[in-house]
Amino acid sequence: MKDITIILEDRPGTLADLGETLGKANINIEGLCGAACEGEDLIHILVEDSGKAYNVLKRAGFKIKEEREVLVIEIKEIVKKPGSGGRLFRKLALEDININLIYLAENNRIVIGVDDLKKAKAVL
Repeated sequence: MKDITIILEDRPGTLADLGETLGKANINIEGLCGAACEGEDLIHILVEDSGKAYNVLKRAGFKIKEEREVLVIEIKEIVKKPGSGGRLFRKLALEDININLIYLAENNRIVIGVDDLKKAKAVL
């Protein structure tokens, strides 16, 4: 799966516009995170068909910063088990893999962006 990074104006309604645009195109947002920074909102979305989502968003005038492949891991083994997240992240750190994006997605999944995806897939 892929993560799409979108830059929105930091004002009421822009996130609603994003969700409605994808909804009208029958695209489900499976994971989402965002943060405001200096008058803009940096939004990450996880979608099944990133090509379709990318095209729909571009046609609608959204500013897309990046589209990239991410690790999507079921977290049922680490939920409510203290330290299990740390152990997962340590596996990557020991292989000198940097985590530069992380958020939760529906169906008990965690989305992780790393600087070396091929190596991270081999480790996990």
